[in-house]
Amino acid sequence: MKLLKDILYKVKLTGVIGSTNASVTAIALDSRKVERNSLFIAIKGTASDGHDFIAKAIETGAKAIVCQKMPDDIISGVTYIQVEDSAKSLGLIASNFYQNPSTKLKLIGVTGTNGKTTTTSLLYDLFTKLGYKVGLVSTILYKIGEKEIKSTHTTPDAIRLNELFSQMVEEECDMCFMEVSSHAIHQGRIEGIEFAGGVFTNITHDHLDYHNTFKEYINVKKAFFDGLPSTAFAITNTDDKNGMVMMQNTKAEVITLAIKSDADYRAKVIENQFSGLQLNINGKELWVKLIGDFNAYNILSVYTAALQLHDDELEILTQISSLDNVEGRFEYIRTTNNVIGIVDYAHTPDALKNVLQTIGNIRTGNEKVITVIGCGGDRDKTKRPLMANIACKLSDKVILTSDNPRTEDPTTILEEMQKGVESIDYKKTLTISDRKEAIKTASSLAEPNDIILVAGKGHENYQEINGERSYFDDLEILSETLKILDK
Repeated sequence: MKLLKDILYKVKLTGVIGSTNASVTAIALDSRKVERNSLFIAIKGTASDGHDFIAKAIETGAKAIVCQKMPDDIISGVTYIQVEDSAKSLGLIASNFYQNPSTKLKLIGVTGTNGKTTTTSLLYDLFTKLGYKVGLVSTILYKIGEKEIKSTHTTPDAIRLNELFSQMVEEECDMCFMEVSSHAIHQGRIEGIEFAGGVFTNITHDHLDYHNTFKEYINVKKAFFDGLPSTAFAITNTDDKNGMVMMQNTKAEVITLAIKSDADYRAKVIENQFSGLQLNINGKELWVKLIGDFNAYNILSVYTAALQLHDDELEILTQISSLDNVEGRFEYIRTTNNVIGIVDYAHTPDALKNVLQTIGNIRTGNEKVITVIGCGGDRDKTKRPLMANIACKLSDKVILTSDNPRTEDPTTILEEMQKGVESIDYKKTLTISDRKEAIKTASSLAEPNDIILVAGKGHENYQEINGERSYFDDLEILSETLKILDK
C-alpha cells in the first residue's frame, strides 16, 4: 500500500478532488489492467485517449484517477488528481511508487539512431564478464542478471521500466544498460529516472512519421542529455555532425570519442575482415569479433563507457576482445562453396549504407552482392525510396520485398520503394512481395563466393500482416535455402 501524497511527490498538480491521504495498491495506464484499489493514469496517446476509459477504470476498481482534464461525472469515494501532463506525471509516479529504483543502480542510457542495441548488449556482456551483476533493457530482450525477459518495446512504459529496475535492485544488480528511444524521451517514459551516464551513438534519418521533422527528432534526442545531472557523464560521437549539439545544455561531464577527428578517446581500424576487426584504441591494439566501421564506433563507445565504471583498462580490453556479435546484427553464415549469407537489422538509410559499405570494403570485387530489402508498414514513408536507392547503388542485384507491412498494402509500400530505383538500376532490381520467396530467389541467384544480405528485420522472428504476427526468421530461412542449394 502506498499513500497517494507520497507517490505524487514532484508531480505538478493543477487540481484535486478527494483526499491524497488515500492508499493505493497498484498503478496502471491501461484500464484493462486496473486492479482493486489502484491508481489509473489517463494519458492521451496517438491511437487512443485514456480519459475515455476513466469510468471503466473506476468500475473495475480504481480508487484514484490522474488526468489532465477532470471528467464530467465525479464519483464519490474516488480521488481525482488533475495534472499538467499525464505522461510526464506517470514517470514520476511510477518512480515514486517503486521507491525510485534508478537511484539505487548505476543506470547508463544509450541513445541514437543506430547502434543502441549493440552498444547496450555489449556493455551488458562485458560487465558480466568483469564479474558484475548487470541489468539490460534493449530492443531484443530485458535481462536481470542471468534472467531473460522477452522485450516488448525498445524502451518500455514508465511503469514496466520502474518495475524492471525494482527487480534489478532486489536481485542486487550493480548497474543497468538501457536503450533510450526518441519515442520514450518524447512521451515522458524516462521522467523521474536518474541516469549515471549517457551515450550518444549517431543521428540519421528515422522516425519522421512520428517526429515530423529532422530538427524535432534531434531536439528530442538532445533532451535526454539536457536532463542528465551534474554527477553523470555524457559520451558523444564527435564524428557525427550533431554530436556536440547534443551536449550544448548538458550539466554532465562531456567525454568525446571519434575515429575521424580529435577526441578524448580515439580508434583506428587497422584491418576489417569477415572474421572481425583489428583496432587501435588510444594506442592499444586489439582484435574483436565484430565487423565493420560502424561496429568500430560501437566498440569505442563500449570501451569509453566502461572506463567510467571500471578502472582496469587492460582487463576491459581483454574482455572486449572476447565479446561475440549481437543477435541479428551482421550475423553471417558461410556455405561449403563459400556463399556468405548475412542478416542485419538495418532498417534506416544510414544503417543500410553502413552495412553495404562494410561488405564493399571486405569483398574482393569478383563476387556479386545480392541485397534483399523491404520497409515496414505504418512507419516513416519518406525513407522508402532512399532505402531502395542505397541498395541499388551498393549492390549488384536487389530484391525489394515485404518487411512487416502491418496494416498497409505491401504492394503500395513496394511501389513507394521503387520510386528510388533509378533507370540505370532497373535491370538489376526484382520485386517479390513474399519475403520467403525473395530470400529463396536470392539464394538461387548466388554463385560461389557471392554475398547475400537480408536486411531490415535482424533478430525479429515474425512477420506482422494486418495486425497478426506469424513466425518468420530471416536467418533460419536463409540458412535452409542456402543449405538446400549447397547440396
